[in-house]
Amino acid sequence: MGKIVYVLPDGEQVIEAREGESLMQIAVQAGVSAIEGECGGEMSCATCHVWIEDDWAAKLRRPSQDELDLLEADDHYTDESRLGCQIKYSSAIDGIVAKIPG
Repeated sequence: MGKIVYVLPDGEQVIEAREGESLMQIAVQAGVSAIEGECGGEMSCATCHVWIEDDWAAKLRRPSQDELDLLEADDHYTDESRLGCQIKYSSAIDGIVAKIPG
């Protein structure tokens, strides 16, 4: 077990995380209201859009072209944008900070 810090416009939520689950799954299970995960992780809705700062992003697999195409269509797209469904939690990213646009 580890933790993920979700930064929302009105504060932070620190959630326990299990190895292999996506940031989207963990947020939805914990009731993080700003993460919906409407498509269930099929990479078709972008309702799990998060911003990951460069230090953490360097520890992750690079986004696929399909992920980038979906994110670039979102009004809140930045260079730090990622889909939470495409980031699997592991001990290598224990404590990762995921900011939620909005």
